[in-house]
Amino acid sequence: MEFPLSPGLILSLIVVVMGIVVIAKGLVIVRQSEVMVIERLGSFNRVLESGINIIIPFIEQPRAITMIRYKKMGEEYLPLTSDEVRIDRRETVMDFPGQPVVTTDNVTVTINGALYYQIIDPKRAVYEVENMSQAVEVLAKTTLRSVVGKMELDKLFESRAEVNNEIQASMEEPASKWGVKISRVEVQDIAMPEEVESAMRLQMAAERKRRATVTEAEGEKSAAIAMAQGQRESSILNAEGDKESAILRAQGEQESIKLVLNAIGESEENKRTVVGYLLGQSYIKALPTMAKDGERVFVPYESSALLGSMGMFREMAGSPEDSVRQHLNSNASQSGLRSGMLGGASSGS
Repeated sequence: MEFPLSPGLILSLIVVVMGIVVIAKGLVIVRQSEVMVIERLGSFNRVLESGINIIIPFIEQPRAITMIRYKKMGEEYLPLTSDEVRIDRRETVMDFPGQPVVTTDNVTVTINGALYYQIIDPKRAVYEVENMSQAVEVLAKTTLRSVVGKMELDKLFESRAEVNNEIQASMEEPASKWGVKISRVEVQDIAMPEEVESAMRLQMAAERKRRATVTEAEGEKSAAIAMAQGQRESSILNAEGDKESAILRAQGEQESIKLVLNAIGESEENKRTVVGYLLGQSYIKALPTMAKDGERVFVPYESSALLGSMGMFREMAGSPEDSVRQHLNSNASQSGLRSGMLGGASSGS
């Protein structure tokens, strides 16, 4: 069974199809963190935010933005260029290839860096610069050369954070004109020529050797100081001990002389006899020590006479110790006799 197609039906079908196409073209869904720049008849009209948006087909068109991204292929970076109508407002990282930079001390190093940026004004990013990503990359490279060119090689290794902050501060003003915010810049790797690297290794080894030598010398110095202090304290203690020992010996000799004099009497002749005897004992004690130092011993005349007097003293009266002993015995016998006499008198009465 055939249905006749009238001109009105065909026209209605055409209108319906055109309406579906218009609705499909005019209904735009923008995802979160993305925006679209819309132009009406070639001029800027508005920016579409995330959500469902309606545009007029064939009259309003999204404006594309050119983006350059690098893809690492082995040791090389391959640039990939694309035109995107959906502008990503998230923070984006640009890992650009290593750049040769000459430092103040004329050393050429290759620096590989990473740039983190974010599009905050899509209108400026599209209309204020032809190729936003390329402009940011070139600005980062030139700023890197300018900042590193003011530093020496050793300072560059010590001040990576300072280099990052200075590059970021230098890029903020020109990047803000393009609607871009520079979040941070990171210097990832610094490659040096082989001869410079070898020289730095030798310098590092020499520096470590110098530090080890200084540390060893300081240790020996501390040990010598500690040993000297220990010897000083030991000498002081020995001297104090000798002093106390000499005092005690002198006190003992003084007490012994007093006991001898009390035993035999304190006349001048007895005093000279006791003093001569004590001096003779000192000579006798010193003779073995004198004999150790050589085969011959020279004794002064006074000492020989003194030794002779000691012999005579012993022959005539015995030693002072014997005199003390006799004196004590006589005292004991007298005390016994007196007690006996007192006992007999009492018994007679």
